[in-house]
Amino acid sequence: MIRWFVPGRLEVFGTHTDYAGGNSLLAAVDLGITVELTDATSGISATTTAAPGEELTLVPGEPNDLPAGHWGGYLQAVIDRLRLNFGELRPARITVDSTLPLASGMSSSSALVVALALALIDHNSFRDRDEWRANITSEIDLAGYMACFENGMSFGTLAGEKGVGTFGGSEDHTAMLCCRADALTRFRFCPIREGETVSFPTRWTFVVGVSGVLAEKTGAALESYNRASLLTREIVAAWNDATGDEAVTIGDVLAGDEDAWEGIHAVVAHDDELSARLRAFLTESEELIPAAVAALGDGDLDRFGELADRSQHNAEVNLGNQVPETIRLQQLARELGAKAAASFGAGFGGSVWALVRTDEADAFATAWLERYIAEFPQLKDRASTLVTRPGAPARRL
Repeated sequence: MIRWFVPGRLEVFGTHTDYAGGNSLLAAVDLGITVELTDATSGISATTTAAPGEELTLVPGEPNDLPAGHWGGYLQAVIDRLRLNFGELRPARITVDSTLPLASGMSSSSALVVALALALIDHNSFRDRDEWRANITSEIDLAGYMACFENGMSFGTLAGEKGVGTFGGSEDHTAMLCCRADALTRFRFCPIREGETVSFPTRWTFVVGVSGVLAEKTGAALESYNRASLLTREIVAAWNDATGDEAVTIGDVLAGDEDAWEGIHAVVAHDDELSARLRAFLTESEELIPAAVAALGDGDLDRFGELADRSQHNAEVNLGNQVPETIRLQQLARELGAKAAASFGAGFGGSVWALVRTDEADAFATAWLERYIAEFPQLKDRASTLVTRPGAPARRL
């Protein structure tokens, strides 16, 4: 039997920055997905405790009739990609258990992908294959490869295919595989590069408020999510057209020319939507995150809270991925005395983190949820709170 635990992640700063070559400040959390895999005589079947009585049997490379966003679609993407890259898979029976709130912004879908992939990789001994050794030599490489299961991109010589339809980056997978317990770590992406790790003080903890507005990457939410990604590509295309450069991400542009900050603003100045998207990226990635790392390293939590407020405002005004519920949830956290608070994840729903004293966390969580439900009573059956701290990365149990 093979068992893997993969944590969810907390994006403290870094909304929609990773796929554009930017910074993120991340933590794994102490909640996540557990996958248990046993041998089978035929096929790949799976069940989940989230849907008792439902058992799927999927065939690599063959279409299924599952609805968009169904958890089985992520399993299909995993087995299709592994078959494409490494050949036929051994039969297996898989059970999935989760302690992560679904569609909350804590990356339950990416945690599912990573957990399923790790279990199947071990079951099939793919780490011993020449193709694996030629492309994946570190946990950072593994995080980049796991992201390709979702965005469909190739990784080195490991060819890509459709994925699950999201044009995202590797932030979630990096946090799950590379972050450390009791710490936050800055990463820059495209490619993944590890930056500073700062200790997270023991007397503080995160309370997460789940808005109850589902941040599902399907339908209109998927279109909005992908639009934020596509706009960064349009920005880079405008830069390349104007300069003859061959940059792939905004991060490439900034790395290649000391005058690029001013220049890239100029090439999109005619387009309000592109200008706002560029401001969102530069403010979050290049201003707020380095300042937040410094503030946390200095123990200046007042400054850290001010920067989180600016990050929230940036997401609302420039990125445009907030809904009234997450906006108000962040405001309520600050009104109730949270040292810092901000929404996180893909947006268009999801959750807000609040930094509070550990000994006050449970009382704060109760009061926060009560205040929120009083203003949004229609969400009383879906909204929730949880208390968490930065946890250890994915591990085989």
